[in-house]
Amino acid sequence: MKAKKVTFADIAAYTGFSKTTISRYFNNPDSLTLENQQKIADALVALDYKENKVGRILASGQTEFVGVIIPNLYMHYYSEMLSQILSTYETYGYKFLVFSGNAKADVERRYIEELLAYNIEGMIILSPTISSRELASYHVPVVGIEREDEFISSVNTDNYMGGVQAAGLLRKSGCDILIHVNAKMPDSVPASGRVHGFEDTCRDYHVPYELILTHMGNTFDENKAKVLELIDYMEEKYPAQKKGVFMPNDTHANVLLNALMQKYGKLPDTYQIIGFDNSPISREAVIPISTVGQQISVIADQAMELLSEQMAERKKRRPAPQREPVHRVIPPVLIRRDTTI
Repeated sequence: MKAKKVTFADIAAYTGFSKTTISRYFNNPDSLTLENQQKIADALVALDYKENKVGRILASGQTEFVGVIIPNLYMHYYSEMLSQILSTYETYGYKFLVFSGNAKADVERRYIEELLAYNIEGMIILSPTISSRELASYHVPVVGIEREDEFISSVNTDNYMGGVQAAGLLRKSGCDILIHVNAKMPDSVPASGRVHGFEDTCRDYHVPYELILTHMGNTFDENKAKVLELIDYMEEKYPAQKKGVFMPNDTHANVLLNALMQKYGKLPDTYQIIGFDNSPISREAVIPISTVGQQISVIADQAMELLSEQMAERKKRRPAPQREPVHRVIPPVLIRRDTTI
């Protein structure tokens, strides 16, 4: 026989509380004493209560949905970060609605409107397209990851330390010239710290270096074309020198490695390569790639912790919103593999 659904009326009869009090337990538990919350919690166990999620959403307006906007799924860092964010469901209990922005501001604004229409409770934004000032204007809790974050809370890697670590490893590998490839970006973008850390280390140790700041493309074809140009440039300018190449991420480092393998049948002795992220591709590459590891699982958990704190605060009778954004910085971990000596 089908078990009877336990209703608010059943819980009220069991506990002696009113149905209004039972509703407050689900929708505004902070309004009840801890003793009364415990009595109702015990009753739910005794009655084997199964929550009606749809009914609760309709009654409270709280969906337990979080919106996520990532730039793309081509970069292995973003796909791995998304995987880690989704895995936080077991800890925080929030579900996710995910969009890929592809650097189009008008498209991302439509995505945000769509998310707000679903009554999301918060957003995690990895895409850098829309300013943090605009994101803050939507009046839902927002946490950014590796993007400009003046007006929103964020969790980022210590990119400056990552640049120092990459340059230090290449310097100790006996390279004649150190080369860092990255995009042109303002200092408000966390990844700019990689450039500064790399450059400061080369200057401090009087190591010859070059910065190649250019857009590497958003697709494999665009990226490969840029990498082939990069190889031609480096071999013309530094033909016999041992080149230590610090790529902006593991995806691009892998494309560089593959291009060199296709050209020479091996990784030439004149190249040392290090990436950034410790995304799966760095371990799975034909030659495992040295990398500055972002602690992706830690970043994802910290982002959800920050966001859940803000979302929980908004549900209180007298919420006390954060006066200033909170910024957490996670140290990187240097991982030495086979593309460096």
